Amino acid sequence: MLKQEINELLTRTGPGTEMGDLFRQYWIPAMLAEELPEPGSPPVRVKLLSERLIAFRDSAGNYGLIDEFCAHRGVSLWFGNNELDSGQAPGLRCAYHGWKYDTTGQCIEVPSEPDNSTFCRKVKLTSYPLVKVGDILWTYMGDPDKQPALPEYEFCTVPSEQSYTSKRWQECNWLQALEGGIDSSHVSWLHNAGLKNDPLFKGSRGNEYNLNDMRPFFEVVESDGGLLVGVRRNAEEGHYYWRITPWVMPAFTMVPPRADHPVHGHFWVPIDDENCWVFTFDYLPVRALTEAELAAMKAGHGVHNEYEPGGTYRPLQNRDNDYMMDRDAQRRGETFSGIKGIAMQDASLQESMGPIVDRSKERLVSADSGIIKARRKLVAAAVELREKGITPPGVDPVHHRVRSVAAVLPQDASFVEACREDLVATPGVRQTTV
Repeated sequence: MLKQEINELLTRTGPGTEMGDLFRQYWIPAMLAEELPEPGSPPVRVKLLSERLIAFRDSAGNYGLIDEFCAHRGVSLWFGNNELDSGQAPGLRCAYHGWKYDTTGQCIEVPSEPDNSTFCRKVKLTSYPLVKVGDILWTYMGDPDKQPALPEYEFCTVPSEQSYTSKRWQECNWLQALEGGIDSSHVSWLHNAGLKNDPLFKGSRGNEYNLNDMRPFFEVVESDGGLLVGVRRNAEEGHYYWRITPWVMPAFTMVPPRADHPVHGHFWVPIDDENCWVFTFDYLPVRALTEAELAAMKAGHGVHNEYEPGGTYRPLQNRDNDYMMDRDAQRRGETFSGIKGIAMQDASLQESMGPIVDRSKERLVSADSGIIKARRKLVAAAVELREKGITPPGVDPVHHRVRSVAAVLPQDASFVEACREDLVATPGVRQTTV
């Protein structure tokens, strides 16, 4: 059981909260680059860590992430005109009275003021950097004087043809979503049909180990950036099948690979305390994704999903339609939960807990050791940051250069020692997989 005050600390990420302060030490995914595809694209509403913001790309191609509301009368700048007129300074002009802002949030024109007025120099909206790395536009929402180096996760540094990223809106707190990402024991149950049938999962010898051993043993060890969650299952005589999941603080997880399928993982980013973005990636270190692999991802296979119309990134299967649950398919054993797709199997159950699960009522077991240690590490980092100003793990880009691993090892082998080199992202070296 978790004390309610600790649950509050872990789940609240708005301005001034301990966990909110922790998240603001990192570069976090703000949106997909496809949402602002070209200079002058329409502005996009963005909500992160309970702050309402507007992202836009001006006519010169500069990215901006600024307060959603005009400093004049509080009108949403989503209605604004991202001006493309040549000969004028690029910027976003409010639709109400024409106040104009650049990508730093600086007001650069107040039409009602005299030409010689300096009033607009005194008006600047809150703004955060917005930088493209890979398929993602990243932001840093903390102290500008402490801004860290840009992310170096392998999925966003390989050539573009080797990586694919999607996102989905998940209607629950970020932490219960993240905890699903480091819980390997549910795979043999919830995803058992996907291991057999999903085109981005099937064909791996590791699937048989998953399905034949329903009592995995967890060994969780500290890493420089967070944790390594090692999970072993019985393999051939004298051997164990190990799946090793890196968690890099605060919200990055990487799923161990299967056969030659792409490696995948997630970022779990708070929108507010009751919603989060799940950024999901697939990539390969040494080859391009095939057309068939890309088509499967875009069709919602693997760890991706289909979307409702309208561009909200809300899944087509959602709580309003009971995730399109199919009881007949459940009875036939085609899916264990009746929900189609690995991504939505996870999301449906995590959302079923409610917006913020009451952890004071849970009963944890040994298979939850990764979750327990992650909570403790988050709490300790948040407290040390607030009380001592200590930079938390995972900020340094060196901590991003990790890989997940699937391996069959002798029973007397330490997974950390045996897989030490495999757990480091090395350019041009294939992932270690079974």
